[in-house]
Amino acid sequence: MFKNVFGSGFLVRTAHVVLTWVVTLILFLHDTDLRRLEERGELARPILFVLLVLLSVLLYFAVSLMDPGFVLSDDDSEAKLALSVSGEEHQDMISQCKSLRQRRCSHCLLQQPMRAKHCQTCQHCVHRYDHHCPWIENCVGERNHRWFVLYLGVQLLALLWGLYIAWSGFSSAPTWDLWLRANGILLAVALLVGVISVVVVLLLGSHLYLVSRNTTTWEFMSRPRISYLKHCGADENPFDRGTLLNLWGFFCVWGLVAWEQAYFREAGDPA
Repeated sequence: MFKNVFGSGFLVRTAHVVLTWVVTLILFLHDTDLRRLEERGELARPILFVLLVLLSVLLYFAVSLMDPGFVLSDDDSEAKLALSVSGEEHQDMISQCKSLRQRRCSHCLLQQPMRAKHCQTCQHCVHRYDHHCPWIENCVGERNHRWFVLYLGVQLLALLWGLYIAWSGFSSAPTWDLWLRANGILLAVALLVGVISVVVVLLLGSHLYLVSRNTTTWEFMSRPRISYLKHCGADENPFDRGTLLNLWGFFCVWGLVAWEQAYFREAGDPA
């Protein structure tokens, strides 16, 4: 289920963890609300902040090391269909899939299920491929996409709280030179946290929008080149079941989905 922690992303993961805890330590060492609460013996909020940061780190490692949904054999697509349909319906759906596209990956030489794509970095085809994220050094796919969105939400909460804490620690000074000497490190932390917060807001917002439409970053960006979407109109998505059902399916339905079944039942035969 999890990849090797000492793989190619070891340096990236180490940098993320070190940066996270260095920023947290600086917020505690300076004269911020956290430190003032700690000195007064009011430990509830400082402990809650540390637990939130710890949760964000644990989610980061979970998303980074989790199998995103690698396609391991030619039987993956048919096995998923067999779980949801049977008999003549199963055989008919398999024949429909083959009539639509016979795409064998030129890199790993496996038959690609619908919505799968080969990742050049991971060297695997991934079920319901969304994108390869260099910050987690892993693909975002069907198995870890919901955890990726959850991680972004928790990370955003920690960042915004950290930004507020940094702001509470700025002290006044008679000149700009003295002010920068007193607050330089805290200012650098605030700017770093602010920039990362903007990035996380944009990422979280875009992913929630795509999830609400049951589409992926790859499908959104490369729609004209994808065989099973070429025949659809600009605003047509054969996987879209409405915002609420899309969100329910994304966050609450576990396991790999037979997208061929949803495609042919909802969109009909594209021919």
